[in-house]
Amino acid sequence: MIFKLNRSINQTISLPKKYGVELLLKREDEIHPFISGNKYRKLKYNIEKARKLNYKTLLTFGGAYSNHIAAAAFAGKEFGFKTIGIIRGDELRDKINENPTLSFAEACGMQFKFVSRELFRTKHTKEFIETLKEEFGDFYLLPEGGTNALAIRGCEEILTDEDASVDYVCCAIGTGGTISGLINSSQPDQQVLGFPALKGSFLKEDISKFVSKQNWSLITEYHFGGYAKINTELIDFINQFKQENNIQLDPVYTGKMMFGIFDLLEKGYFSKGSKILAIHTGGLQGIAGMNNILKQKKLPIIE
Repeated sequence: MIFKLNRSINQTISLPKKYGVELLLKREDEIHPFISGNKYRKLKYNIEKARKLNYKTLLTFGGAYSNHIAAAAFAGKEFGFKTIGIIRGDELRDKINENPTLSFAEACGMQFKFVSRELFRTKHTKEFIETLKEEFGDFYLLPEGGTNALAIRGCEEILTDEDASVDYVCCAIGTGGTISGLINSSQPDQQVLGFPALKGSFLKEDISKFVSKQNWSLITEYHFGGYAKINTELIDFINQFKQENNIQLDPVYTGKMMFGIFDLLEKGYFSKGSKILAIHTGGLQGIAGMNNILKQKKLPIIE
């Protein structure tokens, strides 16, 4: 993928001296305005392969506020692919204009097929893929969240030589592709910590398929009830973090990870004198949609 990318810098986060550690945030969210963070990394080699094999169409899956759907739609527009999004929730069919993510993807030319949550759960099956080929013709398949072997190859490029001196690498987890790439490119003496945004123990098995190193673990206490679920405590943390550091966090992934890191700091989890690198994986496009939900629930919004 030939994009003009901004350099991903490591930004120091101010911490009270009592913690005795250094915390850096890798600003992957700033590498591209529309395909930021791990979405660029995951799409990079998949787009290259699709072009090499002369595919004309990209087909993928996602929910109502999916970062992956938005990024895939823009990438398709940028590189001349037709894009098709299989969207979870057939009730969304008549609500595109109310949804910032779907409106953006549609403006980029993405065609939608809305399916029930029950049918969406069969997205990995051969039978369902065959029905999609009958309907749309041949296409290059991108999994939900973009995670496959080529995506992990792209995520292996997040860490650079300057990151070799950190002791901990922290990353939010959706489908497990980003952390798999980080594990593969990590140093033997580094600990890679994953903060899942979803409930359930299945991620450990999924990640194990893509990695051979053992220097990683999952911190499962900070999902706030599951994917895309948040509460006032998390909103307040995200808003305070922005005020103090002038950095916007998203509420689904990086916000939860950073909340978890600060809680672990309070509990003395990290060794004194250690250096922590947290990865900002982007996802900021989803804030507008989340704020719509928060307003409906009469909760504070993300500033």
